[in-house]
Amino acid sequence: MFTRVSTTVISVPLSEEMGLTSPQLAAVSAAFYYAFAFSQIPLGIALHRVGPRLSAAALVCIGLAGTAFFSLAATYPGLVLARILMGIGMSGNLMIVFALFAVWFPANRFASLSGTVVSVGVLGNLLAATPLALLSQWIGWRGSFYVVAATQALVGFIFVIISRDSPSMPVNLLGSKRPALSQNFGRFFFTYSYWAISFSSFVRYGYFAALQGLWIVPYLTFGLGMGDIESANALLAMGLGYMVSLPVSGFLSDGVVKSRKWVVLAALAGFCLVCVFIDIWGQVLSSWEIIAVLFVLGVFAGPGQIMYAHIKELVSPEYISSAMTAVNLFTVLGAAAMTQLIGFVMPFQPSTLISSLNFSPMWLVGTTSLALACLLYTLVPDSIMFKER
Repeated sequence: MFTRVSTTVISVPLSEEMGLTSPQLAAVSAAFYYAFAFSQIPLGIALHRVGPRLSAAALVCIGLAGTAFFSLAATYPGLVLARILMGIGMSGNLMIVFALFAVWFPANRFASLSGTVVSVGVLGNLLAATPLALLSQWIGWRGSFYVVAATQALVGFIFVIISRDSPSMPVNLLGSKRPALSQNFGRFFFTYSYWAISFSSFVRYGYFAALQGLWIVPYLTFGLGMGDIESANALLAMGLGYMVSLPVSGFLSDGVVKSRKWVVLAALAGFCLVCVFIDIWGQVLSSWEIIAVLFVLGVFAGPGQIMYAHIKELVSPEYISSAMTAVNLFTVLGAAAMTQLIGFVMPFQPSTLISSLNFSPMWLVGTTSLALACLLYTLVPDSIMFKER
């Protein structure tokens, strides 16, 4: 999670040192998401064939190489290549954990557990805000990524050492026999529910990641005239709202509302309305009011793990890993596409953005997309698990 959004706080020194334009800066950020997204289908097959533990071991090495290369890159193509390696290396972190949850725990705990683990992961988003800004000021953005690489190596090593693929398989060896994919593999690709959930996740996470990962800091800095630390604090508030909403929404979906569909719809509608509010009234709000509104935006953007629970419960058990990674493909692809789409509709250089009105196209992209996602999601059936009750 840290790696996904780490370019936003360093976007100003990075663009100044490398002489990057707005589309190039967007491409550096988006490269991670494209690589992450297109790794999802092979990842789903790998999870089925060799298991989460071995998949994690291979991906940790690739991600570590990408982070180290990013800290050394001296050109724009070098930055893009490093972000591609980082995206591939990080592509399994969420789905590997979800695959383990699907095996180790009952279905009626999935949304709560996945919300909790993503909430812990969002600490990475928080570290990529004010703490990264301070660390970058202290040792530079390159030095900061040396620290990140060392942390990645430690966390990856610990995960591979302690994780086990299932209660009945204490150690997963490469030669362990696993069931082959059935001839009906991929049948869920042709269902309305898969495409509606995938598009909604594409928009929800894609737009939030585009804001958090790159564009909200230029909006706060150039559009509203906030300082670097103030902007980082606002970014921190977005991450906090996102983090808080994950376990809470999972608990609501699993045990209170007992629905996947209606919790997701409420979140999408709230996200859309907050974006409309910021576009219209953002320029008249104080710094603390902006921070509060961005916290609320993070709250409504957060309940994405419920979409994974939703698709998981609409497919046959043998398709669970593949279905979740297939949705995740569009989730992360949304982050790349939305980041670049905003880059295309904005003026050419970030420094030419002198008022909040210059950012109206950015908010229009989000409100239109979120409204369409709400409309499509209304036709998705609720989880079979809750219908059976």
